[in-house]
Amino acid sequence: MDSFSYDPSERPVPVQDGGDGEGSQRSRARDSLFLMAPLRFEDEESVREVRVRNLSEGGLMVDCPRVRDPGTPVVLDLRGIGEVTGKVAWCTEGRIGIALDRPIDPMRARKPIGAVKR
Repeated sequence: MDSFSYDPSERPVPVQDGGDGEGSQRSRARDSLFLMAPLRFEDEESVREVRVRNLSEGGLMVDCPRVRDPGTPVVLDLRGIGEVTGKVAWCTEGRIGIALDRPIDPMRARKPIGAVKR
C-alpha cells in the first residue's frame, strides 16, 4: 500500500484564510493528500514521522501533536522532492502550518516511487 491517498476529483483551490484567524490571503493553490514524511525541528535531534495533509509551492500542513511557536525552523524530507526547510507559520492542537523557505513543485511528491514493469 502506498503512503498517501489521492482523490483525483479534488482540485487544488486557492485558500483565503491562512489558518491564523486573521483572514490572511494565500495566492497559491494547495493540494490535499496524505503523505508520511520525517520532520525534525531544528532545535531538536529527534526525527518524527508526520502526516502531510496538504501541500503547495510555498507551504504545507502536517498532523503533529507537538505544539511549536511560529518561526521555529523545521526540516522535512518529502518523497519525490527531498529535504526542504521552512518555519512554523501557525500551530493548533495537532496540526502545524509550515511556510517553506523555497518554492517546491508539489506534483513531484505525487509521482510513484518506482514504476511497475510488466
